[in-house]
Amino acid sequence: MAVIKSLLIFILAGLFEIGGGYLVWQWLKEDKPFWYGLTGGIILALYGVVATWQTANFGRVYAMYGGIFIVLALLWAWKVDGFKPDRYDIIGAVIALLGACIIIYTPRR
Repeated sequence: MAVIKSLLIFILAGLFEIGGGYLVWQWLKEDKPFWYGLTGGIILALYGVVATWQTANFGRVYAMYGGIFIVLALLWAWKVDGFKPDRYDIIGAVIALLGACIIIYTPRR
């Protein structure tokens, strides 16, 4: 159950970071209104708070988050921007996620 809770926190943090970053991107690169950027900045700050809900230390949390972020970024690009990940994107994401899971979830003494 602890692993599922941890994964859900990582996914929530990822959605906040990617969603907030996406809004800032839209404001600065796609000429959307200022409130896109402001809202994105607030959401990005919330990402930083959500990440602290993890129980592992900072280094392992952010290493694991890197793997989660890769997968979520590809999913976001696919569903929101119409980007179609190819097999190498998928293979790379699986490798990154597997490595990240080893870092954070492997039992240690």
